[in-house]
Amino acid sequence: MTPAVAQGVVGVGTDLVDVDRFRRVLARTPTLADRVFTTGERAYADRQRDPTERLAVRFAAKEAVLKALGAGLGAAPLHDIEVVRDDSGRPDLVLHGAAAELAATRGVTAWLVTLSHTSLMAQATVIALQATSG
Repeated sequence: MTPAVAQGVVGVGTDLVDVDRFRRVLARTPTLADRVFTTGERAYADRQRDPTERLAVRFAAKEAVLKALGAGLGAAPLHDIEVVRDDSGRPDLVLHGAAAELAATRGVTAWLVTLSHTSLMAQATVIALQATSG
């Protein structure tokens, strides 16, 4: 058994998205989904009865990641932040490109992610962690 690594909190981010408003934005700007979401995120959402709820909660997660990193929108492309699911369905994050570089400069080594949505609201909370010595 390998010893557990202590984790320190780098930052916490949360975001809330109005699903109907997000639906209108996607309808008005159809190319937004391709610019913001990865192929895997879009494929997952498209398997659902209402893809907008799943896209809205992933958008909330992307904004929450930037907040947890102490950065604002524009610090990294949202497409570089990917919400994935492990075998049990638990959400997790994979960062690419500029987002991965930003997380590395902040010392982030792991994430805690929680997502929740209804037909009206989508909410995400993200905690950025770093390994601590001792």
